[in-house]
Amino acid sequence: MPPSKDADSAALLAAEIEHLRSDIIGLQEVDYFLARSGNHNQVGNVASIMQARNWAFAPSLMGSPDDDWRNPNKNDEKIITDSSEVAIPGYGIGIVSKIPVISWHRLDLKGSPVGVLMAFPVDGKLKRFYVRDHPRSALGAILDNGWLIINTHLSFVPFFNFAQLNKIKRWANTLGVNDKTKIIIMGDLNIPFVKLVSGFNWHSLIKQKSFPSWSPKVQIDYFLSQKLNSTDVSHMVYPHAGMSDHLPIQIEVA
Repeated sequence: MPPSKDADSAALLAAEIEHLRSDIIGLQEVDYFLARSGNHNQVGNVASIMQARNWAFAPSLMGSPDDDWRNPNKNDEKIITDSSEVAIPGYGIGIVSKIPVISWHRLDLKGSPVGVLMAFPVDGKLKRFYVRDHPRSALGAILDNGWLIINTHLSFVPFFNFAQLNKIKRWANTLGVNDKTKIIIMGDLNIPFVKLVSGFNWHSLIKQKSFPSWSPKVQIDYFLSQKLNSTDVSHMVYPHAGMSDHLPIQIEVA
C-alpha cells in the first residue's frame, strides 16, 4: 500500500477493496498516523471501507521508515486494534476481518544486521538502493469459526527471511488451533522460490507472479497451509491497478 495523501489514491484504494470483496485482508507496509501518508490509520481505513468490525495493526518500527525510527520496546503497544486508544505512529502490518476475531497474537522477528541492494519503482522503472533492514513481526488472528490466519512481511535479506519463516511456522502450531486444515500463513515473504517457502510440511496454495505489479517477474507473496492444497481453494487473479507495487493475491476456501 503506497503512502499517499492524494484523494485519487484513496478513491482507488476504496475501489480495489470493493472489487476484492474479501472477508479477510492481510496488509503489509502500512502506516499508522504517519505524516507521509496524511496522518491516517491505514488499516482502520481499510476496515471502514470493508465495513469490517475487527482489525489490528502490528508496528514493525516506531516512526517512519523514511526518517529516523526505532525498534518497538516493552512500553509500546505491540497490537493496536479497533478497541485501542490512539498509539505512537508507526509502520508495519495489519489484518482486517469481517469474521469476528476471538484473539490477536504477535510474534516479534529481529531484523537482519546487514542491509542489501534493493530495486524500487521510480518513474515506472526499477532502480537499486542500499536499504538497511528493520525488525519484523507476524500477526495472528484466531477467528470465531476456528480458523487461524497469520499475516507477515519478512526481511528482504536472503536466508534471514527463510529463518524468520521457519520461526513463524513453528509458532503457528503453538496458538491452540489443533485442526491444521484451518491454519493459513499469508504475506510478502520476500522469497522467490516456492519450494524453499513450502519446505517439507507446508504447501503453497497459489502460483502467481506478483512483483512488480505492472510487469510481474517473481512470486514473493504467498498463502501457505499444512493440510490444504491448491485444489482445495479457488484462486482469483487481478490485474495491476496502481494501488501497489505488488499484485493482490486472493483465495477462496470452500
